[in-house]
Amino acid sequence: MSRIVNISNRTPGKGPAAGGLAVALRKVLGEREGFWFGWSGKLTDQPAKEARFEEVEGLRIAQIDLTREDHHAYYAGFSNSILWPSFHLRLDLATMESHWYEGYRRVNQQFAQALLPLLKPDDLIWVHDYHLIPLASELRRLGVRNRIGFYLHIPFPTPDALYAIPHHADLMRDLSRYDLVGMQARRDVAAFTEFAEHQEPSTFGGQVDAIDFSRTEIDAFPIGSDPDAFARLAVSPAATRMIHRMKRAIGEQRLILGVDRLDYSKGLPQRVEAYEKLLANNARLRRNVHLLQVAPPSRDTIREYQETSDTLDAMCGRVMGHFAEPDWQPLTYVKRAYGQPSLAGLYRLARVGLVTPLRDGMNLVAHEFIGAQNPDDPGVLILSRFAGAAEIFPEALLVNPFDTDETAEALRMALDMPLEERRQRWQALMEAARAHNVDDWAISFLDRLAPGTTRKASATRDILYLASVA
Repeated sequence: MSRIVNISNRTPGKGPAAGGLAVALRKVLGEREGFWFGWSGKLTDQPAKEARFEEVEGLRIAQIDLTREDHHAYYAGFSNSILWPSFHLRLDLATMESHWYEGYRRVNQQFAQALLPLLKPDDLIWVHDYHLIPLASELRRLGVRNRIGFYLHIPFPTPDALYAIPHHADLMRDLSRYDLVGMQARRDVAAFTEFAEHQEPSTFGGQVDAIDFSRTEIDAFPIGSDPDAFARLAVSPAATRMIHRMKRAIGEQRLILGVDRLDYSKGLPQRVEAYEKLLANNARLRRNVHLLQVAPPSRDTIREYQETSDTLDAMCGRVMGHFAEPDWQPLTYVKRAYGQPSLAGLYRLARVGLVTPLRDGMNLVAHEFIGAQNPDDPGVLILSRFAGAAEIFPEALLVNPFDTDETAEALRMALDMPLEERRQRWQALMEAARAHNVDDWAISFLDRLAPGTTRKASATRDILYLASVA
């Protein structure tokens, strides 16, 4: 069996994996021969050209360091100030500094050069996320002929947003150098296809050759979690302790729970506004509900993230000032991360899981919330229509997160929902979560990436083959 070479921006560290990618892939790589390659998290003036190996909780990890200048251009610059907002259709928040592209490209070249001597001819190479779109091109330039797959963990942009990105044609040509490109949802595949079938020439330099995607397979592979593992975790001692702590704090109040990174794509200000409207429109719910928003900071050196944090602080303060009483506070806002056992306890206790990103690739919190529920008395999932998870979880209460009145009404419906309906909805959601579990996600992607895989159109899987547009 071929080795798996897993490549991401950051390599996993010691301790519990908090990020969706690390949680999803640790088990996969732990069961297959291979290694995980990426940036070490260290900055240095003169990085070594060779990667260094270490063992981290049973995983072989290969790491390289970066210079501070290159890391800024590659990570804070092109990746997170251009690609992230553009892929999430927030062009108003993008900083279009095209010179960052040089650093973005240099880091991908550095990854390729350090990876080259570590590869064997039959390795399957699996590249993850928007930081590393050019990696296949850089490896091909060095003579690598291995099967290389790419998985995008965030949404793919509409063509209009894609055309706004500096060097977008280079990036799409980079994607054409992969054998398999996986995305979270069918809508992402459709956006990719629309670009591939309707490429436009550059304004500068006249007609250019169209990008040939005929050798690249594109399909939706909805990522999941391990819902049965979360079900077990939700009754673990650590989860039970968290439940008891929360019950001491809020008594018989029904808990509305949000768990997100502090990111402008997550719709947190809109969420708090919807909760404010719920309390304003339903006086009977005051003193009977409590919103807990867990939102650990991320990328807090980037101005747009700082502004999101400031806005959320102000909105939470407004709700507290308007509705709090000496013996009751309507919400708790926590800016720190919790381990999975504690989160599982919070999920299980919550009457409502509020997952309302403005745009999201999948959203594993929705999967985790479903897995952690008590089958006899499950909570209700309120889910944004613009999360990839909405395609596989239609039994959730689907909302437009930009419409805070609609979200407020969904909150009321969830809190008033009869037990039998809650059970029926949860059972359907749990079946879908099991059908899209992380093990099957990884296996299906790797099986498709493996050499010799038969590629036949399948109505049941909506496999897409892109005809050559050259």
